[in-house]
Amino acid sequence: MSTTKLIAVYARVSTLNQEKEQTIENQLLVMHEYAKDNGYIIVKEYLDEFWTSDTLKRPALDQLRQDAKANLWQGVLIYDPDRLARRYSYQELVIDELKEAGIEVMFITVTTPENSEDKILYGVRGLFAEYERAKITERFRLGKLRKVKGGHILVSEPLYGYTYIPKKELQHGYYIFNEEEANTVRLIFSMVANEGLTVRKVTARLQELGIKPRKSKRGVWNTSTLTTLLRHRGYIGEGKWGSTTAVVPKKPLKVQKYKRVLKSSRIVKPKEEWFIIPIPPIIDQELFDRAQMQLSINSRMSQRNKKNDYLLAGIIRCTCGQTRTGEGPQHGKHLYYRCSDRVLKHPLPRTCLVGGVNARIADKLVWDELTALMTSPELLKQQIEDCLNNTREKAVSVVDNVEPLIKEIGKLKEEQSRYTKAYGQGLFTIEQLQEYSEPVKAHILKLEMQIQKAREAKRELETLNIPDQNEIRDFATEVMDGLAGLNFIEKQGIVRSVIDKIVGNQEHLVVSGFIPIENINVKLNDRYGKEIPQHNYDKVIPFSFVIKLPPPQKRGVDYGFISSKNNKSSPTSLSC
Repeated sequence: MSTTKLIAVYARVSTLNQEKEQTIENQLLVMHEYAKDNGYIIVKEYLDEFWTSDTLKRPALDQLRQDAKANLWQGVLIYDPDRLARRYSYQELVIDELKEAGIEVMFITVTTPENSEDKILYGVRGLFAEYERAKITERFRLGKLRKVKGGHILVSEPLYGYTYIPKKELQHGYYIFNEEEANTVRLIFSMVANEGLTVRKVTARLQELGIKPRKSKRGVWNTSTLTTLLRHRGYIGEGKWGSTTAVVPKKPLKVQKYKRVLKSSRIVKPKEEWFIIPIPPIIDQELFDRAQMQLSINSRMSQRNKKNDYLLAGIIRCTCGQTRTGEGPQHGKHLYYRCSDRVLKHPLPRTCLVGGVNARIADKLVWDELTALMTSPELLKQQIEDCLNNTREKAVSVVDNVEPLIKEIGKLKEEQSRYTKAYGQGLFTIEQLQEYSEPVKAHILKLEMQIQKAREAKRELETLNIPDQNEIRDFATEVMDGLAGLNFIEKQGIVRSVIDKIVGNQEHLVVSGFIPIENINVKLNDRYGKEIPQHNYDKVIPFSFVIKLPPPQKRGVDYGFISSKNNKSSPTSLSC
């Protein structure tokens, strides 16, 4: 029917509807059969497993669009247009982009539109599919709303202390006491309301008693879990539904290029919009109220609520990999960045024994070194040169290893093809096919990831936009004028906008990041309502340096800031 053509295939399945949709394996089987019947050679598979169609930002789809521009193959085969995207406008955007690159787009379930009339019919089909999806979503919401108003309890996981009895015939689902958990709930409220224990002491007491939570990898209670439990009004008989709604985070803690779920944050709705569902109470109102009062007292008395200034908060990490958090013993007389391992492991023994870093000294030395770097054209040029040399070395070393990886992938795909042919001839069952082909597929994916990293290293060198000498000199002059007289908030804004991470122990700190040369008027944007840019600049200067810390003094001695004459930081530049 057609001449031999090199093609790629794209498949996707979402987490929300995967039970109703074909799996990626089934899509691939159909597409491989189609390619074989038409004389096509599949050179690469692009798979987005468990990715929503609400966004085009998907790893495999992005890679497909990039490879299309490089003309690695002549066509792309997709099972159905909704595997590309359910929204018609998204489908059109990607299809037009691929066609402009000279790539033929083919579908299994429908024919690709060839003329204006086909395109109109294709568009109408896409709009109807989009409308049907919106209608199903609305029906689903109204159905849940009707059940809640009828007294039904809609839960995926019952509240701790209860067991959920599912709906039977005309009787809707309901809660009964899980006596063992209910007794634990009564004990927890009693420890806070009657004994005045803090949440951390409750955690330790439960560990001593051998009482474990329902679900926990460590087998211990988390302080945030206990706090939520102690504030939940379900334990006085007021179950709730619809108190929160999913939203796209405005100020995410972690900026990710790819997100499987766009609405990954939740906000609390106004209380008048909540639905209160009566459930059997485990404790009485009086005990609940006394527990709330004690929680309020504990919060006011907690030493952790004393606010201190930590310049490097949020970006400094321990050598074990955990974050370092600010702590001010003796009412803030001494400030330290301590590894959060002891907090995360509580009440179990900590696993990281690396000591704390004096916050005042670390703040001063990092700020001094950073300002010295930003105001010196010579140091900035040296950082750029070191980074370029290191990036070239990485690119050369990894690219040399790509060719053997490609040959190994070819052999694995031949093995995978043999399994598929054996299944087609009835020599294997579908279960045996999966058993034999899954390890091969996993190995192929691992090798492709290595190749992708190698190409990204090469691309990093090619796309690195480095300022010229005049821009560096002008930037350093501007910074020198702008750094005078900054307050703490302004200093912290600059630190957070240019430093990506700081890793260290009591001996040294490794500081790395990117300096945007086109905007020194730094804004803040973090989880507390401030604004921090994410290096979205045309030109940046990558940097990395080591700061040597003075040895810790005897316990109880506050040695404050160390004079720069006696304890200089090391300007040693590291590879970026």
